[in-house]
Amino acid sequence: MLSNQSKYAIRGVIYLALNASEKKKLGSQEVAQKIKVPQPFLAKIFQKLSKAKIIKSSKGPKGGFYLTENELSGNLMNVIECIDGLGAFNRCYIGLPHCSDKNPCAIHHIGAPLRNQLIAELKKRSITEFAEDTKKGRSFLF
Repeated sequence: MLSNQSKYAIRGVIYLALNASEKKKLGSQEVAQKIKVPQPFLAKIFQKLSKAKIIKSSKGPKGGFYLTENELSGNLMNVIECIDGLGAFNRCYIGLPHCSDKNPCAIHHIGAPLRNQLIAELKKRSITEFAEDTKKGRSFLF
């Protein structure tokens, strides 16, 4: 459902939430190595997220990427919307061009509630909550 770009963005943001701060900024190269994604691709993703004010960045010898309390209280749906938009969530599960509640495909009524629940959870839970799950070993980044 999500593009590789969104998948890498989510992993990168959670990694930053766990390992970076205003005093300890991380470069895209270090993050890319740790989460095992292509560095040039992650650098572009981080720039896009930074422009959208989802993560922070600073330039210079001690520059890099990080999250403040404000960004940590954000949600992963904002990350996905910034990278992919909502198109991935609105596509038909079996590829029909005009699938909707009024014109459903064969599995629309099964998939739509699951999609709506996923979107609601991604909006409700903060980046900090996802990072805490990872820190406690309930989820993994690599």
